[in-house]
Amino acid sequence: MSDIGYIRVSSEYQNTERQLDEVKLDKIFTDKISGVDTKRPQLQAMLEYVRAGDVIHVHSIDRLAKEP
Repeated sequence: MSDIGYIRVSSEYQNTERQLDEVKLDKIFTDKISGVDTKRPQLQAMLEYVRAGDVIHVHSIDRLAKEP
């Protein structure tokens, strides 16, 4: 069982450090891209990496997905 973090910011210039800075994580996936589309390289990599029993941590649900 692993604790997996997913961090997303909308642009290269935004800071990712504050999103999950106090959570102990085994692995972190970070995208610096708009959340409008789910075709994000690190989101896809995380989805392929996680296994049953893993816990995914996100700062807030809008970091994972946005309403269309």
